[in-house]
Amino acid sequence: MDHRGARAAAVFDALGAEYEKAFAGSQAHRDSLRWLLGQLGPGSRVLDVGSGTGRPTAETLAGAGHEVLGIDVSPVMVELATRQVPTASFTCADIREAPLDEGSFDAICVYFALLQMSRKEQAELVKRLARALRPGGRLALATVPVDVEDVEGVFMGQKVRVTSFAAEDFTAMVTGAGLTVVSENSLLFTPAHPDAVPEPHLFLHCRREEARQ
Repeated sequence: MDHRGARAAAVFDALGAEYEKAFAGSQAHRDSLRWLLGQLGPGSRVLDVGSGTGRPTAETLAGAGHEVLGIDVSPVMVELATRQVPTASFTCADIREAPLDEGSFDAICVYFALLQMSRKEQAELVKRLARALRPGGRLALATVPVDVEDVEGVFMGQKVRVTSFAAEDFTAMVTGAGLTVVSENSLLFTPAHPDAVPEPHLFLHCRREEARQ
């Protein structure tokens, strides 16, 4: 794990369950999961990137009978998720370094897990995730769509360095990875935390196209 991964792990180790409480009120996140559930066949294999405390993503998907693997860089988050969602599997790893087999997942979720990676790393990871989907598989992505690169800020009392894209550039990066954007949702959300301010959220719902004969 490099310094970016170590820094991200330290931030989310410190936040722990507070992160879940702060974002529990996100209707857009629940709507995104509802979209995903509507796309999946019984017993689908789903990868949850940046799985956090396991709630709501892994809990919702595992509760619907899907096989969920969560990967998170934070040992504290993985321990919380393992305890809170025993019906899913969780691994502590840096997703940038984790092996991802071609076509091995029916769906992948990436909710706000890219923001502490460089733009190059984000683009490379989304391409790898697209390849890890089976043809016809679905990918749900969420980010904070702002045009910033390696900017220092404070997130829920923790110092962070954030990199992101403007909304249209983020969408272009996703389509450039070979994914079709089926729908999107843009909104402002204020986390339930005393230090929080309203932040823009962008949810993209995507499909890997079927392999051509």
